[in-house]
Amino acid sequence: MEIIKPENLVYKKTDLMTDKALSYCPGCGHGTAHRIAMEVIEEMGATEDTIGIAPVGCSVLAYEFMNIDMQQAAHGRAPALATAMKRLWPSKYIFTYQGDGDLAAIGTAETIHACNRGENIVIIFVNNGIYGMTGGQMAPTTLPNMKSSTSPYGRDEEMMGHPLRITELIANLPGVHYVTRQAVHKPGNVRKAKKALRKAFEQSYAKKGLCFVEIVSNCNSGWKMTPTDSNVWMEDNMFPYYPLGDIKVDGNLIK
Repeated sequence: MEIIKPENLVYKKTDLMTDKALSYCPGCGHGTAHRIAMEVIEEMGATEDTIGIAPVGCSVLAYEFMNIDMQQAAHGRAPALATAMKRLWPSKYIFTYQGDGDLAAIGTAETIHACNRGENIVIIFVNNGIYGMTGGQMAPTTLPNMKSSTSPYGRDEEMMGHPLRITELIANLPGVHYVTRQAVHKPGNVRKAKKALRKAFEQSYAKKGLCFVEIVSNCNSGWKMTPTDSNVWMEDNMFPYYPLGDIKVDGNLIK
């Protein structure tokens, strides 16, 4: 067996990802989001001081892959559980990992009030515009005219309401310190998302308030597309409605 010298090592899987094979659909962004979150925690030396909370949905699988202390929450209730854990254990890094159906529908109240209180936690919000695990139903973030199993002719805004830009909404709350929207479908975007996660963990731990990182991702299975086509569709359709970049920095909205 050839031994690779450290100076020749291009990439090494973080020890904070388990050896279990990812069970997400091929092309899904969850795996990359998991990896960079765990890389950040490892690089910060916070392995023993971090607790993640995953609710129901595709996010619930996170505890099988993240090799840190994890706790499962009821659907939508991750911010409430994170609040309790952070207040009981203020020396810990506490984060939630949630999808759009969980965070912006079932858990809207928990999300809004945790953000408004300024709990010193990190919320990682994966937005793929659909209910991925339960059958591809329309979510609060489903785009206008976007088809789903419960909007087969496309989302009719007059009948079904407008997509919810939950990230812009919570950015206006005084308890939120840092809000950003990123993506993980290309190397450059992965680097930016990882940098944003590092900043979020550091600033929430410094008791500056809640930090919120949205990751716009694809759901090629729910969208009925190949992984490649879903990434193109995401760039052409999701990004114009959910533009990437910082929204609130150091407690100040970006104009």
